[in-house]
Amino acid sequence: MGIKVNMENIKTKLYNLHQKHGAKFVPFAGYEMPIQYPEGIVEEHKYTRSDAGLFDVSHMGQLFIKGGEELTADLEKIFPLDLKNISLNQSKYSFLMNEEAFIHDDLIITKVEGGYNIILNAACKNEDYQIIAKLLNNKYEMVLNSDLSLIAIQGPKAANILKEVIAGPDNLNFMNGDWFNYSDDKVYITRSGYTGEDGFEISIGNNKVEDLVKNLILKGAKLIGLGARDTLRLEAGLCLYGHDIDLETTPIEANLKWAISKKRLENGGFRGFDKIDSQIKSGTKKLRVGIAPEERIIAREKTKVFNENNEVIGEITSGTFGPSIQKPITLGYVQSEYAKLDTKILLEVRGKKYPAKICKLPFYKKSYVKGAN
Repeated sequence: MGIKVNMENIKTKLYNLHQKHGAKFVPFAGYEMPIQYPEGIVEEHKYTRSDAGLFDVSHMGQLFIKGGEELTADLEKIFPLDLKNISLNQSKYSFLMNEEAFIHDDLIITKVEGGYNIILNAACKNEDYQIIAKLLNNKYEMVLNSDLSLIAIQGPKAANILKEVIAGPDNLNFMNGDWFNYSDDKVYITRSGYTGEDGFEISIGNNKVEDLVKNLILKGAKLIGLGARDTLRLEAGLCLYGHDIDLETTPIEANLKWAISKKRLENGGFRGFDKIDSQIKSGTKKLRVGIAPEERIIAREKTKVFNENNEVIGEITSGTFGPSIQKPITLGYVQSEYAKLDTKILLEVRGKKYPAKICKLPFYKKSYVKGAN
């Protein structure tokens, strides 16, 4: 069941369309991905917040595992979710952890007819496949799809634009999906995304993705690059794997306890439970927090965090300027005793220390649609 994929400069099926729209490309997880278009990251960010942005996320892994109740029970030994009690076509955010509860990857898992779909991060997907297959003792049919593309349309006008091209998705509830018709094909759409806005992710055959994207552009959506995708998710207080969470952090340290099913916290039985249980009961040495610089400085990843006695107490994992709120924003880890809201701290930027404080997340109010329109 092993997979060997050439991870050097892979191009998605939208590469030529990105070129035609003037994209600037960067290498990302072995792919050539658009980081921005001629209008620039700030304008792309604002357009997603005001209208609808289109994101090519085809580099991410789309893993299908075929099976019934036995598979559900086996997956519950891996993921800290109450999969037995989620509905058909319902999605959940979760993690692939090791026995020490350190995070291999964060992911979205959806119960579908005949099994489960799991969306994996691009840099992790092949290793994730191997880990999951081994943990399942190679008992189930697993497919890491290479014949499917994945696009996201995000923003307040996303539902109205999408329904002009595909009938029905605007009736979906948040974090739910279903099959829909497009151009004599079936496409799977979930109402989800990673920008803090209402939106949808569309899994579609490689042979139809460019046609769909062109149609969505004609209706008013705009292509958005990785640069704005990062500023949007950071304003929404969402983690980026490999930066804000990784194999040196646990869900409890990352303040992601909410993503672990209450029933699983009570009963355990999943990888990493002992560590999770211990950290909930005894606390952690560090916690992920939002940090608001008090001056207009950008504290990037690896920036040191100090207390008022000039002692190092943590480190920034993501930092940028938030175009929607017109302020610098950062995520990072601090020693737990400094994680309380409004605690005053210092950030060392280019050799100088600047005042900041621990702040509430998200930085920008999320606009998810909880019910159907």
